[in-house]
Amino acid sequence: MAVKDFAGKIAVITGGGTGMGRELALALASEGCSVAMCDVSAANMAETERLCRAAAPQGTMVHCTRADVAIEAEMNAWADEVRTAFDTDKIHLLFNNAGIGGGGSFVAGERAAWERTFNICFYGVIHGVRAFLPLLKNAEAGHIVNTSSINGFWATLGPQRPHTAYSAAKFAVKGFTEALIVDLANNAPHITCSVVMPGHIGTEIAGNSMRIQGGVEKELSFILETQGIDPSTLSEDQIIELANADFRDTAPMSSAEAAKVILDGVRAGQWRILVGEDAKVLDQAVRAHPDQAYTQGFLDSLQAKGHFPNL
Repeated sequence: MAVKDFAGKIAVITGGGTGMGRELALALASEGCSVAMCDVSAANMAETERLCRAAAPQGTMVHCTRADVAIEAEMNAWADEVRTAFDTDKIHLLFNNAGIGGGGSFVAGERAAWERTFNICFYGVIHGVRAFLPLLKNAEAGHIVNTSSINGFWATLGPQRPHTAYSAAKFAVKGFTEALIVDLANNAPHITCSVVMPGHIGTEIAGNSMRIQGGVEKELSFILETQGIDPSTLSEDQIIELANADFRDTAPMSSAEAAKVILDGVRAGQWRILVGEDAKVLDQAVRAHPDQAYTQGFLDSLQAKGHFPNL
């Protein structure tokens, strides 16, 4: 049974402070869906909460909690908090949206950054499902949305840029969600799920990742160097703002547009949701030429068609 009408439902969203998480919260709240969100930035969540309350019909609840999705105890505590705050034993929608970049090289990079990225992007999804599955089971119908990426089927940012932690995590999210579809069909058939694979979406993931990783990593400074900007001449805040602006403002699709595609996909009962024309083109190209996917020629052919110009 698909969740087609969001009014009067309860949605849980991780990473609700910015980007697609914020836009999902705003779109759902405006339809009369009560929203519980978590993020590691209380300030960002406060702004999302303000926007949601302004857009939501009377009686729609919005609740925020600071929680790190990589820490299972914090996610379990958040689930208990949602039960109390909403005085409920059920939710209807779970969006495991939180993610960061970093830890690009398994070979030459720092292990701490690698594991931080993997733990947020993959175990954040696992912890979210485990924490909220009992509440989803209690609903008449429920739906889980796990955010993977185009890097869940193309494990690179181009031949010169290792992207191992993020790509490994996003491949794992895709595989877990596909396996979960069968698991739910057998053991909780009133719950369905989707895997979301966005292309380049206008979010603040570049700068947010730098802050969460505790510094400006070499991989995340790459885009500045390709523009002839020496990161050593700028403060960390300046680099973060430049990286955010470049990634966000050059994206072919905004976070709000991406949120609409995702919610439309949920309404339609789609289990596989590609977000953005670049994601669709890349998916077709990888399927057509898997043996060439990690060559410079493969990227060149995509760029010749106007896709991924910044890689």
